[in-house]
Amino acid sequence: MTLKEKQNILSQLGIIFKNLSESNPWPGYSVGINEDEYNDLNQLIETVHIYNGWFKPDQIRKSLAGISSWLNEESLEKWLAAYTLKESSHKKVAIIMAGNIPLVGFHDLIAVFLSGHKAIVKLSSDDKHLLPAVLKTLSLFDERIKEEITIAENQIGDFDAVIATGSDNSARYFESYFGKHPNIIRKNRSSIAVLDGTETKEELTELGKDIFDYFGLGCRNVSQIWIPEDFELNRFFEAIYPYNEIINHNKYANNYDYNKAVKLLNEENLLDNGFLLLKEDDSLNSPLAVLHYQRYKDRQQVLDFIKENNDQIQAVVGKDFIPFGNSQKPSLTDYADGVDTLEFLSKL
Repeated sequence: MTLKEKQNILSQLGIIFKNLSESNPWPGYSVGINEDEYNDLNQLIETVHIYNGWFKPDQIRKSLAGISSWLNEESLEKWLAAYTLKESSHKKVAIIMAGNIPLVGFHDLIAVFLSGHKAIVKLSSDDKHLLPAVLKTLSLFDERIKEEITIAENQIGDFDAVIATGSDNSARYFESYFGKHPNIIRKNRSSIAVLDGTETKEELTELGKDIFDYFGLGCRNVSQIWIPEDFELNRFFEAIYPYNEIINHNKYANNYDYNKAVKLLNEENLLDNGFLLLKEDDSLNSPLAVLHYQRYKDRQQVLDFIKENNDQIQAVVGKDFIPFGNSQKPSLTDYADGVDTLEFLSKL
């Protein structure tokens, strides 16, 4: 397949994703697939939570909306223009995907696909239904997709390079198993928000998206906020109240109840609004349903912290950083862990 053919196919998929993200009925043959094929995808979105309780339909549609913003001719052309890519290099790249949020490994997949390599995908057990359905849809446009992208059912043995995403523990295994091959191995990362005290209520409400989207399970979810010494936390609690219904999700509520009980037993100081626990803590990583906060005297203190912890921070939200509410809307050039995936692939 030529690079142009691949871009055209992905652009068509972007149209499908956009319609699905908006819960639109089948828009007609202009979408590229028939009504039954479109409805099958819609039905999967509505039912995949049976297999993974975190993957509620609204969360999947949110993920599809983000991906659809990548999949158009203009965005793809602009992304690829900075690289020298081969039409086909025939290298086999294993992609070990995470499963914390829906289709979280899709960026890696299209990077391998567009760089001319063949992708061998090892799915997470937490997200093993969505991508096969997407690949089935792509093959409706061109059967050669099945030669370009395959899903490994068992252990991957025949590959030339690896992109693996997981926890710090799994990264040690990845480094041991894949270390002799060209690789990108990602570990745990967290995101933070920096407030300067001048934020409006609307901006603080937008920050709620950075905290609660995907139930806080993503590496781009804010797990720690930095606030001025005189910042009134009641302002924050009032602004994020619209997200209170998250506590009605049983898996989130179980984490909230568990972490609240543990911290109370340990006599830790907590602020609690009924669906989020705030704890003053300098740790980047906070348990689910818990948000750490740190007070600062001057901005340089925060900038020093970001610099010192750069290898553990995925995204920084705030004025002069990623706008509030946008941490979960990465562009094609917002590479995970700051490692340029296409640059790596172009040099294989």
